[in-house]
Amino acid sequence: MTKRARIGDTYNTAAMNIYLACTVRGDRGAVTALHGIADWLEREGHTVLTKHLLADDVEASESTLTERDVFERDMEWLRSADLLIAEASGSSYGVGFEVGYVLGRAEHSGQRVLLLFDAARRDRVSRLIAGNAHPCCTTHAYGSPADLQRAVQDFLAPVTGR
Repeated sequence: MTKRARIGDTYNTAAMNIYLACTVRGDRGAVTALHGIADWLEREGHTVLTKHLLADDVEASESTLTERDVFERDMEWLRSADLLIAEASGSSYGVGFEVGYVLGRAEHSGQRVLLLFDAARRDRVSRLIAGNAHPCCTTHAYGSPADLQRAVQDFLAPVTGR
């Protein structure tokens, strides 16, 4: 089931800065599919601000930064992103924080959220995620990596013209 955000009559068709959120320290089962999504977004001309989070060694590379550095960097990226795409199947306080931050300012910033989770994990996904009905958020429970990819492509279809 997909809950659609009211996004107005048109999207900005220019290239977007996209914050692709996923867990770094939780279950990273969706990362392989997210690689394909990040690659597709870049082929479409968008900038994926957080592509490095998909790397297998992300924990090691992020450990060179202090927690404060990560917070300040990520907050700047969240403020500058046109869109947050959040994969929320793996337990992560960070992804929930990112979604809440963007939605808390979305009506003024114009930012939108595409919130995704694995339907098979619904009983382990926060009810705040699965039940999110914020008008600036589209929530989608996907059934497979192909369904995940399709959800992102369908959401962005007005931007890409496909």
